[in-house]
Amino acid sequence: MAYAPKPGCPMCSIVSSASHATPNSPRSPSFPAGSTQPEVLWRDDNFTAYREKAHPLSSKGHIVVAFNLHVPSIYTLSSSDLPLLVNIRNLANRLLSSLLPPNSPTTTPSGPSTPNPYHSSSPLQGHENLFRIGFITPPFKDNKIPVTDHLHAHAYITPADLMGWWRGIAYGPLAWYSIDDLIAEIRESVSNNRIKSGYENRTQAPIDMVPHAGARAGTADGIETSEPSIANTDAELEDGETNTARLLSPRSSSLLTPQSHIPTLRV
Repeated sequence: MAYAPKPGCPMCSIVSSASHATPNSPRSPSFPAGSTQPEVLWRDDNFTAYREKAHPLSSKGHIVVAFNLHVPSIYTLSSSDLPLLVNIRNLANRLLSSLLPPNSPTTTPSGPSTPNPYHSSSPLQGHENLFRIGFITPPFKDNKIPVTDHLHAHAYITPADLMGWWRGIAYGPLAWYSIDDLIAEIRESVSNNRIKSGYENRTQAPIDMVPHAGARAGTADGIETSEPSIANTDAELEDGETNTARLLSPRSSSLLTPQSHIPTLRV
């Protein structure tokens, strides 16, 4: 099996410990006071999300979203895995929002916004400026969570009041890869369009309304060059789309006929 569990990997152990949980469902585990055992908050066929309690970056909340497969790094991902990255962002936003107190101050997005059925965090846009979601790129690592060969995203609520200066290197500009920037750069690699990233109203970008935008690649003569996704194609996306996970592996999708070609236009 590709990306099989690795003996001794801390992330694989956490994923394995949550494997009995009901898929696609939140969990509300009960732990003794003062326990530093990872609190698994979500488990589905592709990800396991847990609350970091032993060494959190923020007193308000720090969540780690780990791939269930032992994927070594972000450089293993291809454009076909874009829906997975969008799913991580949506899931992290929703879980972080659940950690905020009801009376938490929010920022108000400028301008009118249209509800987005493909973006699970649309009702929570006011909180998003408080959140940081992304990856630490090798060879850098968080010395308190020193896992470098099992891909996982960090999501936390600012300010990072428990970070410290040494850990700050891993979460600073040298090593930190924002998930928004990663999604945008992958889309740019398979598109003729520049995908603006990092602006305040990121969730209002029209392209973000389509989680699998940019997931297919091809040549000018209609040959599809998309690589197979690492996603579990039997799973549904967390953000509520029905059966879109089947689009994660373009070569196995029944929507592509013939499988290796995009229809060629005749002039």
